[in-house]
Amino acid sequence: MKRYLGLCLLAITIQTPTESTAEPLPTPQSEPPASIWDISDLYPDIASWDDARNSATTQISAISECEGMLGGSADVLADCLNQITNTYKALLRLYVYAFLNKDTNQSNIQYQERASAAQALLAEFTEATRFVKPELSHIGEATLNRYLDESARLEEHDFFIRNTLRQSEHILSEEGERVLTAASDALQSASSTYSVLVNNDIPWPEITLSDGTKVTLSPMAYEVHRASANRNDRKRVFESFWGTYQHFRQTLAITLEGQVKKEAMVARVRGFDSSLDRALSQDNIPEAVYRTLLSTANEHLASLHRLLGLRQRILGLGKSRYYDLYTPAVTLPREYTLEDATTLTQAALRPLGSDYGESLSEALKQHWLHAYPAPDKRKGAYVMGAAYDVHPFLMLNFEGTFDAVSTFAHEWGHAMHSLMANSHQPFSKSAYSGFISEIPSAVNELLLFDYLRDNASSDDEQLFYLFRELNLLRGAFFRQAQFAEFELAIHEQVESGGNLSGDKLNTLYGTIQKRHAGHSMGIMQVDEPYTVEWASIPHFYRNFSVYQYATSMVAAYNLVDRIATSGEEARQQYLDLLQAGGSDYPYRLLKNSGVDLADPAAYHPIIQRMTRLMDEVEQILDRQDAKNTSR
Repeated sequence: MKRYLGLCLLAITIQTPTESTAEPLPTPQSEPPASIWDISDLYPDIASWDDARNSATTQISAISECEGMLGGSADVLADCLNQITNTYKALLRLYVYAFLNKDTNQSNIQYQERASAAQALLAEFTEATRFVKPELSHIGEATLNRYLDESARLEEHDFFIRNTLRQSEHILSEEGERVLTAASDALQSASSTYSVLVNNDIPWPEITLSDGTKVTLSPMAYEVHRASANRNDRKRVFESFWGTYQHFRQTLAITLEGQVKKEAMVARVRGFDSSLDRALSQDNIPEAVYRTLLSTANEHLASLHRLLGLRQRILGLGKSRYYDLYTPAVTLPREYTLEDATTLTQAALRPLGSDYGESLSEALKQHWLHAYPAPDKRKGAYVMGAAYDVHPFLMLNFEGTFDAVSTFAHEWGHAMHSLMANSHQPFSKSAYSGFISEIPSAVNELLLFDYLRDNASSDDEQLFYLFRELNLLRGAFFRQAQFAEFELAIHEQVESGGNLSGDKLNTLYGTIQKRHAGHSMGIMQVDEPYTVEWASIPHFYRNFSVYQYATSMVAAYNLVDRIATSGEEARQQYLDLLQAGGSDYPYRLLKNSGVDLADPAAYHPIIQRMTRLMDEVEQILDRQDAKNTSR
């Protein structure tokens, strides 16, 4: 988890940098970093976890004593909010322990049971605290402001109280909130059906690759084989995989339509203008942020098309097809150790200053990391920073590739964010918003790319890093903006009284997909079967969350640019952002760091850097072509 499960009492949900002088690659540390986390930092043993679980159950039951009492006095309100936040903090610690155990051994039944028990306690907590927002809303702004003035004990809860008041017109009566809570399981049926269908019920096709290997094209296998160096294999993979999705498109359209209708209904019941309005209101994000992302991404599609053309040139393709999108333009035959990743990350992050570097260096010595793949271990990588009184835990599946190094730097961005927020904010203000959660990880990746390019030993190595960043830029900015545009389109379709069939969704998605690919301009051809790609994106079941990946990338490029050009002031503003946690609205916190994502000018650094990177690619390719011609 890159972010806490949610702030207490809210919904629980699980420009170009200056040139630097090249320097030799740093030597690895003499001691290898710890590669197995020590979860006894949370609880020394299972018995201690069981004791804490029993105590948490009692704490949840005691919350009912606060119902109807919040308006009694400032001290009563402080007592109750402290009681609730302390309970939530204890529950998160239980949750972290249970899920870290489960994720390292997913076949262990006892681990699964404890994880389920922790999840159930969080659900009980949600039910037990459902009275808080309606009651605060009923008490009213005048009384609550008086309480805030009277009691310093309420200072750690002031943002929650004021944020609740801001949203009070959308808080239902106690009975209304009870009904909506009771209906929550039923309202998740579309999302649950989609998950079961895609992960369990769709019979994925088996194909034979050019070397005779037989592959069952599950979503995971598709991600591997879509990048095949053999173009015929790539085509076969795409045709079979997306052909299967096309076969199920009408059923998948029903699940997506059900999800969109659910979000529209909840928004309407709560008095929002639209699902987008409701989603943005949670963190008080101006709608101009979303609209500016879409308009600016479309305005700069020529940059994306130029990148696709460069890929076509280096891959030697006569004409680009959509199934060529994931093939690496350049490869680098090198293996990395965990020590390499540690050393490179520390060196790359020097622009963030000595304080950050010392904190990172100390953290890297600790047993916070589960580094290597293992039988029954969960795939992927994440940071879980919800154990406020302890420290973040990082899960990796480090396999010695460049991706593994990049992921290492990325996840330590999240971990340092949690570490700094937790050490500078009280628990009630420590959980940062998803709107800023991806920024520190992206900053780390960009600084890593800067460092590696500055120290590349050959044109081929330089090209590798250039294309890796350009691919990140394409995937995290343009592709996420493409998704965000489609998501808005389907919600507007339903909210205007329309429906969503499989064919209509293909048309809606395909129009945006082809525009981004430059299909009509002959840049990259998108065949009709691939327009069903919408059906494979689970983010469309998370109500306008995907746009934040794109805006986070824009913010990261701004911050890296400002640190490189403005020095200490910009660096401190960035560190202030990390230390702020959830103490204010994320849009305001980001503006305080010098980035306004509602302003089109905020997009200049990302496009300027993309242009510079592509200029460097062309210079290297022209130089290589000239050298080959002269032979």
